[in-house]
Amino acid sequence: MISTNLWTLLALATPTVSAGGGVHYSTHGKRPQCTVLANGGTTNDVPNILKAFSKCGNGGDIIFPENQNYYIASKLNPVVNDVNIDWRGIWTFSPDIEYWRQNSSTYPIAFQNHAASFILTGDHIRINGYGTGGIFGNGDTWYTAEAGHTVPGRPMPMVFWNVSDVTVKKFFVKDPPLWSFNIMNGTDMWIDELYCNATATQANTSQNWVQNTDGFDTMDSKNIRLTNFVYQGGDDCIAIKPRSYNIFVQNATCRGGNGMAIGSVGQYLEDNTVENVIVDDIIRWNEDMHGSVLIKTWVGALVPQNPSANGYYENAGLPRGGGWGSVRNIHFSNFVVQGADAGPTIDQNSGNNGSFAGTSLMDISNIAFTNFTGWLSGKESKNRTASVSCSKVHPCFNINFDNVTLTTAQNSTSTGTGSCSYMSPGGVHGLSGSGCS
Repeated sequence: MISTNLWTLLALATPTVSAGGGVHYSTHGKRPQCTVLANGGTTNDVPNILKAFSKCGNGGDIIFPENQNYYIASKLNPVVNDVNIDWRGIWTFSPDIEYWRQNSSTYPIAFQNHAASFILTGDHIRINGYGTGGIFGNGDTWYTAEAGHTVPGRPMPMVFWNVSDVTVKKFFVKDPPLWSFNIMNGTDMWIDELYCNATATQANTSQNWVQNTDGFDTMDSKNIRLTNFVYQGGDDCIAIKPRSYNIFVQNATCRGGNGMAIGSVGQYLEDNTVENVIVDDIIRWNEDMHGSVLIKTWVGALVPQNPSANGYYENAGLPRGGGWGSVRNIHFSNFVVQGADAGPTIDQNSGNNGSFAGTSLMDISNIAFTNFTGWLSGKESKNRTASVSCSKVHPCFNINFDNVTLTTAQNSTSTGTGSCSYMSPGGVHGLSGSGCS
């Protein structure tokens, strides 16, 4: 695996630009081959990129050479089949906030009122960044303009929508305006050595201006494999969202943000099921942010949301909650936690306005937390190292804690206690504390 430091250097590197852009056509065996050269400066490279996808995106090869910096100043959604993308260069997205904010300029994503600037659609897609290729989203422009208060229109710079049989290797996404790498309606995918970094250069250490910069997200997806992943940012390192099945994550490092999340689920009036997830071998650095691993579901009724809340825009000003389904067969194992504010957590009260605690319609069962070591910051609770708050409608059952030995502080030997609510009798094992017996 490439080290975090090397990935950072690669992502921060400024490539040289060759004069005279265009698409060079050739053949490689029987496959058409398109090599795209950047125009240079702030001349939009999207027309040439789309020409390459049109010419070589079906049964061909597309090459973005190393040391080429492509300026992305307009939206693009190529549809491909059986394509090799040799992505050694860097796509730099325009910092034109007003352009990207306009609904006509980006692709709307109904879930949480988001948008995208680049969507890739199709089957049999093979992308290799070779450790030098990736996306620079110019997100710091957005972070500074909004100063921690997100408003609609920030686009995701890399979305896979309606794809199957996909591999992505040795690729980076740096400074995304919103979620870094999002899979929606994806099947049979393997992402290996992905590096995502969101850093706000103007915020001080007590401020989180990189909220909503998730590293890796799935929704309406199955058979997804993520290995050797590195993330630095201010939100979910990995978020497994509604209707995700058979998700496997191994060897991830998360620095900052909220850690690993199942959720949000139950936010919309639809089936929100998540099943068969394995997350193994994780190093979780806190860097003054929040949790380590969290399962979060919404309350079981449509609840008006607080207009003053930072996430209000995500609900488009409408009441949310009341979704149904299950979260089951989830295994988190071999976590090394270094200073997170919270240990393993199940919380089914997202969206609560104070009147709907314990009403979630989501059924949570067969959850295992195994081999958690390290320490917590003590900021959230001086003595609590795990928390399970479920639902009166569907009390949790078969929630297992095995060798979870997080201490309450770095130099402490106390493993603290847990807290549990709305559990089936005997529904939690291996966790002592209020309501857990």
